[in-house]
Amino acid sequence: MTKPSIPVGIICSQHGPYQAMGREILKSAMMAVDEINEQDGFDFSISAHVRDPRGVIAEYHTVCDDLIRNVGVEHIIGCYTSASRKQVLPIVERTDRLLWYPARYEGFECSDNVIYVGASPNHNVLPLVRYVLDNLSREIFCVGSNYVWTWETNRVTRELVTAAGGRILAERLLELGESAVTHIVDEIVRRRPPVVFNTLVGSSSYDFIRAFHAATTAANLSIPMLSCSLCEPELKIAGPASAGCITSSAYFESIRLPENKAFVARWKARYGEHSSPSVDGQSAYVAVYLLARALQRAGTSDIGEVRRAAAGHRYNSPQGPVWIDDSNNHCVLTPRLAVSNAEAQFDIFWEAEAPVKPDPYLTQLDVAASPARDAASPNAPHLRVVK
Repeated sequence: MTKPSIPVGIICSQHGPYQAMGREILKSAMMAVDEINEQDGFDFSISAHVRDPRGVIAEYHTVCDDLIRNVGVEHIIGCYTSASRKQVLPIVERTDRLLWYPARYEGFECSDNVIYVGASPNHNVLPLVRYVLDNLSREIFCVGSNYVWTWETNRVTRELVTAAGGRILAERLLELGESAVTHIVDEIVRRRPPVVFNTLVGSSSYDFIRAFHAATTAANLSIPMLSCSLCEPELKIAGPASAGCITSSAYFESIRLPENKAFVARWKARYGEHSSPSVDGQSAYVAVYLLARALQRAGTSDIGEVRRAAAGHRYNSPQGPVWIDDSNNHCVLTPRLAVSNAEAQFDIFWEAEAPVKPDPYLTQLDVAASPARDAASPNAPHLRVVK
């Protein structure tokens, strides 16, 4: 007996300045779709309709409109940058569709028509900045892509650093896809900041990492780099220069959970032994499963019913337990900190003892608290050393 098919839109750029990450998101989403379609436990199949906005921001609205008007999808998985999500947001709200957004982001948004599967700022920025303030420096040099991800991340970082008695030494911005990084690297070498926070996206980040490594090596400088987005496929693209980057993320390939070991084995069997899943790709995989399990429980694709069926149900995903907080449509996740190594992998050195509730507006954050006192607060992520 043929199962009924439910159309689902998938929007990820396969071309443009962040094509590498868009391709990783698509690979993980399609892997989940194929797994679900092969399982008897689901009484439907998913029909994936893929659209490629080519990294052109205005195209996200166009392809989303096409999926809704011409294909009739009620659920859409995808978008990578916050700029692309904000292009799609008005149309999914106007037509009452549901966007399952996989990427970690800067927070300060909450829509009834978006399920935020990636990390919120209390999952990524907060643990990273707390670690830097406690262990490295209270002065940070910021470089990032010129859009809302960097603006909001830098604003939160500035509030935390300033409250701890530190300061932001500089905020330098590049347009998406810009490769002219020499002037910023030259300034870093000249000013010798204790830490550099990199929120560049895609090819701009890879160009910066290589130039930063070459220049600081030539100047015999050792300056730690921080990131909330760098992932294993990007370490391979950037090459050996990417080793040593301190990164905050809910997912690393090196997580030792049995669910992740099985996921990585299936991934490598499908895409090659030398390939690696990315954090946002793994999150797209989780998004497809959260959607499919909610569709199964709801018995309908109606977004109101699916949203209610999705809330609060725990899924033991590759990154660990994940569930949707029905108070804000964001996911409960486990924050982690790691440092990249010469094998294009991450060595995890901290992780929360338990999954942490999403706090997209940082309403539980006391910026006036000292890093040590805040880390002990019941509302703050409690970190432990991973051995």
